[in-house]
Amino acid sequence: MNLSVIIPVYNEEDVLSILHDSLYEILRGISKTWEIVYVDDGSKDDSFGLVKRFALHDPEHVKAIALRRNFGQTAAIAAGIDYARGDILVLMDADMQNDPEDIPRLLEKIEDGYDVVSGWRVDRKDDYLKRVLPSKIANKIISWVTGVYLHDYGCTLKAYRRDVITDFRLYGEMHRFIPAYAGYVGAKITEVKVKHHTRKYGKTKYGLERTIKVILDLFTVKFLISFSQKPIYIFGGVGLFLLLLGGGILLFLMVRRLAVGISPFNSPLFFASIMIFLMGFQSLLMGLIAELLVRTYHEAQDKPTYTILEIVGNGEGAD
Repeated sequence: MNLSVIIPVYNEEDVLSILHDSLYEILRGISKTWEIVYVDDGSKDDSFGLVKRFALHDPEHVKAIALRRNFGQTAAIAAGIDYARGDILVLMDADMQNDPEDIPRLLEKIEDGYDVVSGWRVDRKDDYLKRVLPSKIANKIISWVTGVYLHDYGCTLKAYRRDVITDFRLYGEMHRFIPAYAGYVGAKITEVKVKHHTRKYGKTKYGLERTIKVILDLFTVKFLISFSQKPIYIFGGVGLFLLLLGGGILLFLMVRRLAVGISPFNSPLFFASIMIFLMGFQSLLMGLIAELLVRTYHEAQDKPTYTILEIVGNGEGAD
C-alpha cells in the first residue's frame, strides 16, 4: 500500500458522502495504491454508520474504525496511523474545509524528497478573532519554541512518510506538533499553500479554549524534543541557578552583618534564601532521577538514542 488518507470523524454525517465522493474522484487519478481510513471518534449521529457502509461497499479501499467513546482528535489520528497500511500518510479533516484536490500537490512534494509536507491555509475562512488570530499567535510561538518554522501548524491537511512519525506516541492536542517531532528526528519539511473553504455543514468543535490546551502541550513538546535525552540539563540548570541565588542572598546577609551589624536572622531574606537553596538541591536530585529513568527506558526496551536514514554496504541498503 503506497498511500493512506486518514480522516478523524466526529458528528459529520451531513458532509461525509460529499467528502467520500470527492476523495474517490481524486484518488482514482493518482498512480499509487491507496486506501481511506475513517476513524469515528465516538460520534453521536450516524457518522459511523455512513463510513461503515463505505467500507462494506469497497473493503479494498476503505477502512472504518469506531472508537468506543470520544477520545479527541489526537487519539483518533493516532488510531488511524496505527491501522493504516500506507508508506505515505495524508491527514485531513472531515468537514470539507480541507480540499481533497490539494492531496496530489502534497504528494508531489513527497516525491521530490520531502518527509513532511504541511498544508498552509493562506486564505483561511474562519472567524478572525476567535480562530485565525489565536492560530497565528500560536503558530509563531510554536515555531519559535520548537525551531521548526511553519505558518500553519493547525492545518490538519499534511502528508508524512510513515518512517518519520511512528517512533512517538500522541497525547492531548499533540497531533499538531507532529512536524516538530519529525523535525527532531531529522525529517525534511516543507509547506504547500492549500485551499480552505467556509464550513457549510455541521458546527465547529473548537473554540478559544483549544488555544490554551495547545500552549500547555507545547511545554511538554519542548521538554521531549530538547531534554528527553538529557533531562539533567533543564533540572540541573534550574537547580544550579537556585543554588547560586540562595547562596548569593546568604552572602549578602553575611556581608551586611559584618559591615553594619544587622543580624541576618531577623530578615525574611534569610528564610527565603534557605528555601531557594533547598529548592535548588531538590531540582538537582530530580535531574539525576530523571537521568536514571531515561537510561532505564532506553536500555530496558533496547531503544536506540538515534535514528538511521540509510545504510549502504554489507548487504544493507535502501529499497
